[in-house]
Amino acid sequence: MHFSIPETESRSGDSGGSAYVAYNIHVNGVLHCRVRYSQLLGLHEQLRKEYGANVLPAFPPKKLFSLTPAEVEQRREQLEKYMQAVRQDPLLGSSETFNSFLRRAQQETQQVPTEEVSLEVLLSNGQKVLVNVLTSDQTEDVLEAVAAKLDLPDDLIGYFSLFLVREKEDGAFSFVRKLQEFELPYVSVTSLRSQEYKIVLRKSYWDSAYDDDVMENRVGLNLLYAQTVSDIERGWILVTKEQHRQLKSLQEKVSKKEFLRLAQTLRHYGYLRFDACVADFPEKDCPVVVSAGNSELSLQLRLPGQQLREGSFRVTRMRCWRVTSSVPLPSGGTSSPGRGRGEVRLELAFEYLMSKDRLQWVTITSPQAIMMSICLQSMVDELMVKKSGGSIRKMLRRRVGGTLRRSDSQQAVKSPPLLESPDASRDTMVKLSSKLSAVSLRGIGTPSTDASASDVHGNFAFEGIGDEDL
Repeated sequence: MHFSIPETESRSGDSGGSAYVAYNIHVNGVLHCRVRYSQLLGLHEQLRKEYGANVLPAFPPKKLFSLTPAEVEQRREQLEKYMQAVRQDPLLGSSETFNSFLRRAQQETQQVPTEEVSLEVLLSNGQKVLVNVLTSDQTEDVLEAVAAKLDLPDDLIGYFSLFLVREKEDGAFSFVRKLQEFELPYVSVTSLRSQEYKIVLRKSYWDSAYDDDVMENRVGLNLLYAQTVSDIERGWILVTKEQHRQLKSLQEKVSKKEFLRLAQTLRHYGYLRFDACVADFPEKDCPVVVSAGNSELSLQLRLPGQQLREGSFRVTRMRCWRVTSSVPLPSGGTSSPGRGRGEVRLELAFEYLMSKDRLQWVTITSPQAIMMSICLQSMVDELMVKKSGGSIRKMLRRRVGGTLRRSDSQQAVKSPPLLESPDASRDTMVKLSSKLSAVSLRGIGTPSTDASASDVHGNFAFEGIGDEDL
């Protein structure tokens, strides 16, 4: 998750008090909350009390006198690095102290009173689930409320997550981010002040082997089935005419498990698909469609005069990756802090082991670059859990003493309609390079040194390759 403090504001104090500088904290480029230096200092002191000074990153010191504009900008940069470092630390970033601070600040900034409301959550097939929650309920609270409404068992909640999406004109979802423990879903979606933004329930794991756990339960099976049918209809899962015929036959027989077993063998099953964007592979400014799943990033592209092609980049061959943002200057070439800025340009760059002795940076320019980075990290986390013999069930951190609120009125997952005829305009794809998919287990890599550590995600699932893979 990308934290930034791109700007400051001069604000008047309460009841006509003296003016102060406010720091706008953005999450994935969207304003999350507005806080004062003293509030962040209070957070730092509380974290130091709980975890010790040696664990915490450096915090910008107090100043006795008013800050000059240059000092305000320097402090902004220091606070941004501090928040990013705390969030990226596994201990500090998952602490209740840090997350509750951000939730309170979000609610205060958006001036949303605590009260009971109805929140609409969509399933992948567009079915609406209305849950009664508090505006101050965190993501896990809302997820549990949805599970209770659908009668999804407690031990399967960790297999699903809530995602913030933007519904496009054709009804397709553009994924913005996975909702996190430091935010209040009701406030996050309503503060965007647009009916385009929705909250969607979708499975949160990548390895289809975990489907077996979910399919043991009736509700879990129905959720997976509805999601898979929807992904096929959208063209996210690649299906031949014969496979489509077999799937429709299984639908007619209401053979949901057999339907899913066949779907699991299809290309891009369980993938997240992103909006069309641009990459510098295999050539500069190449239009691509990126999908994430099965421990890889897939780039679908069409070179001039050529068939639709696909390049697959395995996460186990990404040495590291980073997300960078830049803001184009307005005409005239200068910009004062926080004013006259254009739209933020986001890029995901990863260093990829193309062959035994050749690493190459591949860059994807997309407004969804941060979401792509989150997908990469979650795929790596899942691989490491599996490699260590752990269980995905334990990846969901449960609150001590938390209680699951069961709904009085439960709602069934509606069975989706039969698949429509396949789109004849969809092209078949050929592999761009067979060398992009083979891996074998070797050592663990470390990040490249051409970017600062705070910008780079080192990949502990990185694997070298042997001559037999080339």
